[in-house]
Amino acid sequence: MRPKVTIVGAGMVGSTTAQYLAQRNIADIVLIDIVENLPQGKALDLLEAGPVLGYDCLVSGANDYAATANSDVIVITSGSPRKPGMSRDDLLRVNMNIVRSVVEQAAPLSPNAVIIVVTNPLDAMCHVALETSGFPAARVVGQAGVLDAARFRAFVAQELGVSPRDVTACVLGGHGDTMVPLPRYSTVAGIPVTALLPQDRIEAIVERTRDGGGEIVRLLGTSAYYAPGAAVAEMVEAVLLDENRVLACSTYLTGQYGITDLYVGVPVVLGAGGVKRVIELELTEEERAALHRSADAVRTLVEAMRNL
Repeated sequence: MRPKVTIVGAGMVGSTTAQYLAQRNIADIVLIDIVENLPQGKALDLLEAGPVLGYDCLVSGANDYAATANSDVIVITSGSPRKPGMSRDDLLRVNMNIVRSVVEQAAPLSPNAVIIVVTNPLDAMCHVALETSGFPAARVVGQAGVLDAARFRAFVAQELGVSPRDVTACVLGGHGDTMVPLPRYSTVAGIPVTALLPQDRIEAIVERTRDGGGEIVRLLGTSAYYAPGAAVAEMVEAVLLDENRVLACSTYLTGQYGITDLYVGVPVVLGAGGVKRVIELELTEEERAALHRSADAVRTLVEAMRNL
């Protein structure tokens, strides 16, 4: 019997994640959405692509959470983008309520699942999922650094004219403008990026990485979905196949990096059951200060939720 993955939200991120997962052919997939017929239609379309692309997993759609029972992984992509005239607190309130509702319905039906949060503001939404589910913190994780590192890798590869497959990158911190890319922990075929690029070009790539989501919004008028979907699929695969991948994810820290009781993006070992351990890197004073500033921004959001 194949593992089962529920993807909540059949918008562009959710449906693209379903597509990438279907192509991996490692799990049956359930798409859930409140919009009638939307998840059913997208799931059927993906199912019909299977004979051409060579996968035979079951892809189904539903509006009722009963279809999600006994999932091994629950991916939460549902939420509202920020709209004109909407304050940060407005967005926080809307998505907090959405994520809470999703978890209240999905978690009891899949008590052993790993929850992967994608909804923004991501690190704060991880707190909502953790508190609502009652799951151990290891089984509630946010998709953050995998996407941010992918953007960093793509930009480094472009700059150097090399394959992105040979580029590794490390990005810490909250998923947003305060993220902390670490060039000295990023390499090209084992060679530090700092040995291959001048400082001004590295700084430009770091800034472009921080603004990666915003750049796409300005071009498309909507949020990214191909790269986020690919990043989620990589995380799901690591969990289902117990790959023990070292990936940067938003995880609950209990003193690591001098940060306590907060979801922040750091390298973890990801496999069956979620986060197996946090990897602590040696940071310079400047890097540690930047990480703590990013963590403070996340903590501000978490505290704001308590007052909403």
